[in-house]
Amino acid sequence: MKFAVTTFLTIGVALSTWAADAKTELKNQRDKSSYAIGLNMGKNIRLQGADINLDLLSLGLKDGVGATTPLLTDEQMKEVMGLFQTELRSKQEAKRKEQGEKNKNDSEAFLAENKKKADIVTLPSGLQYKILTTGKGVKPVLTDKVSVKYRGTLINGTEFDSTEKNGGKPAEFGVGGVVKGWTEALQLMTTGSKWQLFIPSELGYGERGSRNIEPNSALIFEVELLEILKAAEAAQPITSDIIKVPSADELKKGAKIEVIKPDQLPNQTVKPK
Repeated sequence: MKFAVTTFLTIGVALSTWAADAKTELKNQRDKSSYAIGLNMGKNIRLQGADINLDLLSLGLKDGVGATTPLLTDEQMKEVMGLFQTELRSKQEAKRKEQGEKNKNDSEAFLAENKKKADIVTLPSGLQYKILTTGKGVKPVLTDKVSVKYRGTLINGTEFDSTEKNGGKPAEFGVGGVVKGWTEALQLMTTGSKWQLFIPSELGYGERGSRNIEPNSALIFEVELLEILKAAEAAQPITSDIIKVPSADELKKGAKIEVIKPDQLPNQTVKPK
C-alpha cells in the first residue's frame, strides 16, 4: 500500500484556522473528557515543535477509534513513527543547542557586567553574591541540613521557583544536596542572613537545564538562611558483647543464653536514638 502526504500545515496555521470555528459548548462530562484529551494532545504536539497535518491527525483518530481499515499497516505505521521520532529528536536537539549557545553568551555577558558593581562579591568559582542582610548565627557545613526561604529567577526576571510558589513553607534540604552554587554559598552564610546569589550555569543546571530552566542559563536567587537543622548522627560502632536471653518458652525447650561478640555481627554499628 502506498501512502503519501503532500501538504503539511504547520501547527500554528492549523490551530488558527480551527479557532475560527463556531463556539463549542461542553455539555457533559463526555464532552469535557473528549476535549481535554484533544487539548492535552495538542499542547504536547506544540511543545515538541512537531509539524503536523491536523486534518490527517483527526482522520487517524477516527480510524483508530472506529476500528476501520487504516491507510497504513501496523508495519508501515511502526516505520513512519520511528522516522518521525528520529526527525523530531534531531530538530529538538538542534533547537536546544542553538538556545543553549544563546543562553551561554547572554549569561556570560550578564555576569561580566554584574561583576563590576561595587556591592557584588565574585568568588574564584565564578559564583557572585550580594549581601542583603547579615545574620548573627553560625555557618552550616556540608553535612548539615538547613531551612531556607528562596526565590529563583532567570536573568530576564522570570521567576521559575520560590517557597511562596510551594505554599510559603520554608524548604529543608542538605547543604550538599543542591546545585553547586547553592552548596558553596550556604557554607559562607550565617543563619539569619539573606543573600542574592548570581549563579553561572556551570554551578547551576549546566548544559542539561531543568524543568523550567533552559540549558546554560545563569540563575539569580534570593536566599534567606533560617536555621541549621540537626544533621543525621553517624551510626556508632558496637564495642561490647551482647547477651541474648531466650524467652521462657524457649528456655523450657532447651534454649540457652548466648553471648554474641561484636565481630560476629553482620553490621557492627548501632544507630543513635
